[in-house]
Amino acid sequence: MKILVLSDSHGNVANMIRAVEREAPRVIFHLGDCWRDGERLHDRFPEIPFEQVPGNCDFRSHEAAERLSYLEGKRILLCHGHTYGVKQSLLAAGYAAEEKDLDIFLFGHTHRPLVDLRGKTLFLNPGSIGDYARPFYGLLTIANGMADARTVALD
Repeated sequence: MKILVLSDSHGNVANMIRAVEREAPRVIFHLGDCWRDGERLHDRFPEIPFEQVPGNCDFRSHEAAERLSYLEGKRILLCHGHTYGVKQSLLAAGYAAEEKDLDIFLFGHTHRPLVDLRGKTLFLNPGSIGDYARPFYGLLTIANGMADARTVALD
């Protein structure tokens, strides 16, 4: 299963559309910083299952700051990352991953792409799809009980 992971779109819906058209994912996750962008993307591709969480710029206090998703037997946490202080370190995120028994921890906020395996948890920050100079997105693949992730520059 191919999952497209997007974050920090900041109004650049065109880049998200290009990533969807390039990758043809089975699922799309948007990790915040422009909730409306996520809605517009889902309106464009309503047939693709879509989940999102708000970022620190979204001001959506009625929405949960994080979401636990289950795909192909994997426990996946979606969050923007600001509530875990990811700009300073991944220490709090690592503790949360252990406490919640996560297989995959998805976050954005830093605008810096990252793939890291810490213990049993795969961490993925897709970078910023909204960056006009160097946009990135993430691909999460789950197959045969294994999860893999990579970040991709949108040329």
